[in-house]
Amino acid sequence: MKRLILTLLALPGFITSTAFAQEYVAIEMEIDVDKPAAEVWSKVGGYCDISEWLSLPCEITSGDGALGTVRSLLGGRILEILVAETELSYGYTQPAPEDGFYDHYHGFLEARPTGASSSKLLYTLMLDVSNLEDQTAKDANVAQRRGMFEGALVAMKELAEK
Repeated sequence: MKRLILTLLALPGFITSTAFAQEYVAIEMEIDVDKPAAEVWSKVGGYCDISEWLSLPCEITSGDGALGTVRSLLGGRILEILVAETELSYGYTQPAPEDGFYDHYHGFLEARPTGASSSKLLYTLMLDVSNLEDQTAKDANVAQRRGMFEGALVAMKELAEK
């Protein structure tokens, strides 16, 4: 009987936690570039080069460009921490807010060689959309992000091919 009571007491917490389970989406985008990957990366791969291809003010607020470097976008409204890097790529995350929903937002940008004088830029975003009210809102959020970052890829391609 005691086990039954404990099980019934735990059930509401289980139902609540599963009702609000995370729903991660990956938004994968790419664009071909008519330049070698190293040359592309030298033009668009700096951690604050985002200011050029996404037209956002960017400032390094902590670090020296290595892992753990923090960039501030839009005057501090967005903070992003460099969590991964290679010669032709980097990954970043946004820290958890002090209050409110944490969407576990991560981004990854890479210049990948496809030939001696060609490459592709790949940009992947990953985040949790479980806080959005319905599938229509989730789809709209993903479409808005995809549109913004596909535009960024076009701008990067133009900068790289100059």
